[in-house]
Amino acid sequence: MTETTTSVTRFAVPGRIAVSEQAASVWQTATLTEIRRETPQAATFRLAVPDWAGHLPGQHLLLRLTAADGYVAQRHYSIASAPDGSGHIELTLDRVPDGEVSGWFHSVARPGDTVEVRGPLSGFFAWPGDRPALLIGAGSGVVPLMSMIRHHRARGLSVPLRMLVSARSPEELIYASELGAETTPVFTRSAPPGVPVGRMTTAHVAPLLAEPPVDGWEAYVCGSNGFAEHASRLLVAAGQPVDRIRIERFG
Repeated sequence: MTETTTSVTRFAVPGRIAVSEQAASVWQTATLTEIRRETPQAATFRLAVPDWAGHLPGQHLLLRLTAADGYVAQRHYSIASAPDGSGHIELTLDRVPDGEVSGWFHSVARPGDTVEVRGPLSGFFAWPGDRPALLIGAGSGVVPLMSMIRHHRARGLSVPLRMLVSARSPEELIYASELGAETTPVFTRSAPPGVPVGRMTTAHVAPLLAEPPVDGWEAYVCGSNGFAEHASRLLVAAGQPVDRIRIERFG
């Protein structure tokens, strides 16, 4: 995910899932073990963190990169992988123009390189798999949502989960090969033959709200500031309770 900040707005649900402050406050050395290309502008970086305390889908971490001359850069990144106790975590990063940290990952980093990480952070956007989840993301906003989908699959959860994800084109849809029947893609610039092109609208959201699960949806929205506001308003207009919408913004 791109350099991010979590923003609690008037759509946010009060209360946070408890996060271990002790674990989150310790910097750990993470070793890059694998790089996977996702799209022309995004790649997944797998990191070995032997003492990682675990995380919940939707959480993020703080990453610290120190240059040879001592210069330090820090960024928040969503965790893409599901919690699995393997001692590895994955981050999916867009190449950001002039991005200090993302630029290093995309242009310089190689397996064996090390960085420092601290986390997991923020329980607000976390989804432990205990309630029906409606996920809405755009671009690299799909990253924390994919952690939720992977968790849902790995645990064989029966709780309803659906995702709407917006991308400019099929080529820019992150995790395209992993997405299944739970996901509906929306393409804003170009699309496969027969698939409409355009911004996410009420027509995409309303059917999911028209027949909600018994306990209703907990909605998770992640994307740029503009997308987050747009998607949240679509949800409210379609009948989603304001206090059951969680937002994470970046940009």
